[in-house]
Amino acid sequence: MPTTSDAVTRPPPTAPPTTADGELGGSSTGRAGRTLRFVVQVVLTVGVTWFIIDRVGVDLERLWSLEFGGWDVRWHWLVLSVLVLALGYGISAVLWGRMVRELGGPRIPPARAARLFLVANLGRYVPGKVLQLAGLTVLAAREGVRPAVAAVAAVLGQGVALLGATLVGLGAFFAPGSEVRTWGWLGVGAVGLFLVLGSLPAARRLLATLWRRFSREPDATTPPVLADPAFVWRWTVLYTVNWSIYATAFWLLFLGLAGWATFLQAGAAFAAAYVGGYLALFAPAGAGVRESLLTLFLAPLMTPERALALAVVARLWTTGVEVLPAFAMAPRTLRGLAPATAHGGVRSGDHDPPGSTHREDPS
Repeated sequence: MPTTSDAVTRPPPTAPPTTADGELGGSSTGRAGRTLRFVVQVVLTVGVTWFIIDRVGVDLERLWSLEFGGWDVRWHWLVLSVLVLALGYGISAVLWGRMVRELGGPRIPPARAARLFLVANLGRYVPGKVLQLAGLTVLAAREGVRPAVAAVAAVLGQGVALLGATLVGLGAFFAPGSEVRTWGWLGVGAVGLFLVLGSLPAARRLLATLWRRFSREPDATTPPVLADPAFVWRWTVLYTVNWSIYATAFWLLFLGLAGWATFLQAGAAFAAAYVGGYLALFAPAGAGVRESLLTLFLAPLMTPERALALAVVARLWTTGVEVLPAFAMAPRTLRGLAPATAHGGVRSGDHDPPGSTHREDPS
């Protein structure tokens, strides 16, 4: 029979580990689930990529026999393409900082916004899109940005940027010699309908709901800018300009490696392929899917094998211009992640934004 002292000193029995669903053996089950998800993502990525490449008619033997010496390299276009692409990344960062400001957050200097934006973008190179957004939210908190403001700015920025990329990408359907202009007009109509719906009171109520969800305060005051009917239109124009710069950068890359093509044939194709890759939620950073779609768009301009090689070069080009500076800035940016509270920041763990657990979320 246990004594009183036994009851005090003896630790209480602990429950066996469980999963989120209450099943036993949480750690092993969780690992199995993550492994299965990874396998499914790889299978889907390879399957979709191979299907598109096969439809284009790429001959793998001819692809491996391609020689770089066969490219008509013009270095001045290549250097200019890198500079314009870097400008596009910088403008994306400034736009995010401007949206933070419109939502009631502090002003973030452009250079600092670029540093936060690029480092957070490293999260896009893992499957799922939420890690990039969560990382930007956490880093912004160190600048005194409330989690709700940072999260909503990131989510809205991603959504409107995708809309801007779609508008630019639709130009590929109207390129000289295109046989799919009907689909292009359907796309223009769909985007136009979305913008009209985005101006309606129901859309503004949806934005208010999004704000309350991220702020975790049912009675939170919605920033006045979200009640502005022109909000979606204004930001769509800004991100369309931003994506026009990205498309121009690829057009310059194309001119530097493959000779002449119109902007709609090359630049708009790059934006269209990006949208397709982004919507492939199972592929990290759209890998494989984006390249195969770009090959499909460029195939009328060159052999399928050369188009695929150029698509791979484009991936290395965009990744290098984005990732190399981000890696250089990451140690300083990530040092001491627990944000200070001196300027309105929040301590780690206070009002954690949704998704900050880095779970993958098909959004």
